[in-house]
Amino acid sequence: MHFSIPDTADILDPKGSSYTVFNIHINGVYHCSVRYRQFNDFYTQLKKEFGASILPSFPPKKLLPLTPSQLDERRFELERFIQQVSQISTIANSPTFNGFLLNAQQESQHERPEDVSLDVYLANGHKITVKIQSTDQTEDVLEAVASHIELSDQFVYYFGLFLVCKDSASDCSIVRKLQDFESPFISLKSALGAGTHWIVLRKTYWDSAYDEDLLDDRVSMNLLYVQAENDVDRSWVTVTKEQSNRLASLQQRGSKKEYLRFVRTLKYYGHIIFKPCMTDYPTPDTKVLIAAGNRELNFRLQLKEGEKEIGFKVTRMRCWRISSGAFEQNGSRDGGGRLELAFEYLMAKNKLQWITLFSTQAILMSMCLQGMVDELIMKKEGRRFKRPQDRGKSSGKSGSLVRLPSSPTEHNGPEISETPPLIRLPGPYPSANSKVPMSMGFNENNAFDGIRDDDL
Repeated sequence: MHFSIPDTADILDPKGSSYTVFNIHINGVYHCSVRYRQFNDFYTQLKKEFGASILPSFPPKKLLPLTPSQLDERRFELERFIQQVSQISTIANSPTFNGFLLNAQQESQHERPEDVSLDVYLANGHKITVKIQSTDQTEDVLEAVASHIELSDQFVYYFGLFLVCKDSASDCSIVRKLQDFESPFISLKSALGAGTHWIVLRKTYWDSAYDEDLLDDRVSMNLLYVQAENDVDRSWVTVTKEQSNRLASLQQRGSKKEYLRFVRTLKYYGHIIFKPCMTDYPTPDTKVLIAAGNRELNFRLQLKEGEKEIGFKVTRMRCWRISSGAFEQNGSRDGGGRLELAFEYLMAKNKLQWITLFSTQAILMSMCLQGMVDELIMKKEGRRFKRPQDRGKSSGKSGSLVRLPSSPTEHNGPEISETPPLIRLPGPYPSANSKVPMSMGFNENNAFDGIRDDDL
């Protein structure tokens, strides 16, 4: 996850006294406002549950009112604390961590539990309406949707809930995957203030081999089928005229399983395609179309001599980071800055190179990278997707893609964090020749110890 605390706000309580709150942004979106004493209570709870030795430093209490510079220093220290805590997998997967953020979101939005109806859509626009509590967290809502459509418990967490926004009359784009520390109802209500949004059920895995697990179950196969159809219709999957005719023929015959097995063989199946953007590779100001999938970021470079395609494998990315200027709510540009995803790549033996992308969707790209890495680790450790009955168990090993420390930090507020951390892939890779801007800090990520070149 990408955490930042870009600013603070002064609030008046009912008695007329003022207090300061710290505005937490997650994955480019405002999430909640938290007082220092709530942070301190959270820190105390973490110490009791996990021990002080694994926790990062926490800014101490002050007896006297803070000066503006001291307040900004506290904001920075709390930002660094939440970033570093989120990179400890045992904490990031815990009810304590998720509960802190979920409760803070509810309080910040002044949301009290009440019975509500929530519309969740499939990729083909089919609407599923579920009865939930307004404060239900994401996994509660996902399980409610799965129960409504009679999806087997075995396959519930092969899928996830995604926030999607309307770009134009005919197109839409994925904003982000909803996390368990948020309420989908609250998050959707908040997002609607920035345009047309809705929640969509999509598969969450990257390796198309997992499709085979779902093909013999009627409901899960239909979910895959409508998503595959949609990806073909919106040209996320590249098809020739002959391939298109074959797909149309399979559709007419109602041969869904055969359709899925054929579409899996086509280029960019299982990828997320991003809006056109710019990169500094191979030269500055190069136009590029990015696709995430198949354990890589695929670049379709628009060069003077024509289009050139190259893939950058996630297993060769030593680290990556997000940096930014000013952004509006939900991570969109306000014209005052730019969002960058930079990754350090093993181009050849003993040769590392930084490659930078300039895109309003850089945060989503980073989350896609993290998802692919998480999945590689899950497979390497022999784990499976979790099931509803696994929730609440203390062992995260039986869980789904364990929420590992995500990458860099970002936000959608006035300015990016002063020290966005990096995701770092360890390995026998040289670093002496790689240059990290002095203004950028980084955090080591030991979750990637198992990823090496033999995973290519």
